[in-house]
Amino acid sequence: MTINIDFSKYSSIKVGAKLPIKVIKDFEDIEDGLKIIGYANNLLVSPHARSLAVLDNCYDYIQESKDYVEVGGATSSHKIYRYFKESNFCGLEFLRALPGSLGGLIKMNAGMKEYEIKDILDSACIDGAWIEADDLGMEYRSTKIDGIIFAARFKKIKGFRNELLEIFETMRFWHPKKPSCGSCFKNPKGNFAGKLLESVGLRGYSNGNIGFSKEHANFLINLGGGSFEQAFDLIEIGKKRVFEEYGILLEEEVVIVE
Repeated sequence: MTINIDFSKYSSIKVGAKLPIKVIKDFEDIEDGLKIIGYANNLLVSPHARSLAVLDNCYDYIQESKDYVEVGGATSSHKIYRYFKESNFCGLEFLRALPGSLGGLIKMNAGMKEYEIKDILDSACIDGAWIEADDLGMEYRSTKIDGIIFAARFKKIKGFRNELLEIFETMRFWHPKKPSCGSCFKNPKGNFAGKLLESVGLRGYSNGNIGFSKEHANFLINLGGGSFEQAFDLIEIGKKRVFEEYGILLEEEVVIVE
């Protein structure tokens, strides 16, 4: 089955065009080159992108066993957060402040500060095969996952940490309110992408209708009617200026789908 999604309305940064999207109902629907878009919270999707797909709603579930909590790949971060909080399980408190679906969260090893999803992950179902977390190559905001994440299993550790919520909410408070794809670049080791961008004059800098936020220079925001080309070019400007000044090549955290 194929549906149409208008990324200028669907994606968190509100950039893109109306494109055909394949709905994955089971493992037999897998094709080479498919790109899962989830809720498009950290994606910048080109109007010319092809081979896009979403998981069917049947993968929006949470079920608990004796040893773990299994979550479907289409389940939202807020739904997972609520379940862990109500069940008094720890490890995913940071999802209170992070949007997205399970698949995208695992793919990028989502987290805040030193808390990451890999710390609580037991295993993930990739293209139908269950793989242990230690074999997924999970590092800071990245993994070696090359396939579709249909589900994941999390360790059951009692003791939801309410004291962390204020920390995460404070961090979220300073995030810009305009449409955004979240952090544009990963923090280089021993440094901060936002600090580097600000130091080269890019805080509040815009390219047409896309800009780096005045509140936080590492947030790419849509000022209204921004295009993929404007966003892509601004990302390149950021990388170029920081490299010329510091010799540091910033790596995108936003996923660019062309």
